[in-house]
Amino acid sequence: MEITKGKKTALIFGASGLVGGFCLDFLLEHAAYRQVIAFVRTPLEKEHERLRQIKVDFDRPETFADQIKGDDIFLCIGTTMAKAGSRKAFYRVDYTYNFEAAKAAAKNGVNQLFLVSAVGADKDSIFYYSEVKGELEEAVKELPFWAIHIFQPSVLLGERNENRWGEEIAGKLGRVIDRLTGGLLTKYRPVEAEVVAQAMVNAAQQLSKGVHVYPSHYLQELANQENNLLPK
Repeated sequence: MEITKGKKTALIFGASGLVGGFCLDFLLEHAAYRQVIAFVRTPLEKEHERLRQIKVDFDRPETFADQIKGDDIFLCIGTTMAKAGSRKAFYRVDYTYNFEAAKAAAKNGVNQLFLVSAVGADKDSIFYYSEVKGELEEAVKELPFWAIHIFQPSVLLGERNENRWGEEIAGKLGRVIDRLTGGLLTKYRPVEAEVVAQAMVNAAQQLSKGVHVYPSHYLQELANQENNLLPK
């Protein structure tokens, strides 16, 4: 593969979320992308010459699967058990929506996949949240992408459009514990959503074939690497 400045098309799911919102902004300003296509349930209040929005019903992937065509797909869809209201609803959002998009993208010849997962993702976990994240990771690894990049952030920090006070408290507590233990809990140290998004966009420019998994404590390093916001 070859990166041609201004020629790539990025596809993004979850652009209204915390990581997805930052990811969308970075993609729109990146010189490598000619177009960014956001698949949304509700149109975003954002306008940009490179942005195209496609309104979809995520519960009917067959109605938009053939439109998931481009070079890089960024999957940032996620919710919480509290917001979903049930295990079934949580699974539908965090697993089904992401996997159906990934499956269609692979079928349509998209080259690279970038997935927001979570620290502790493990299909054999005793925790349902981690179990679902782990199942999704294993499922996308089987898809025929040229490159698959999986990001496993800990508690996300940053402004949200919705109130997730539990994550805010966990984030503050995590930072305190990390300081008190001298960094022994680095793996679980809260991470800024902006950092996760920047790491995803950076990784997309590296052209590293195969499957890559990035633990939370490595995301800052990846976000800081030479990259990215080349002149338009």
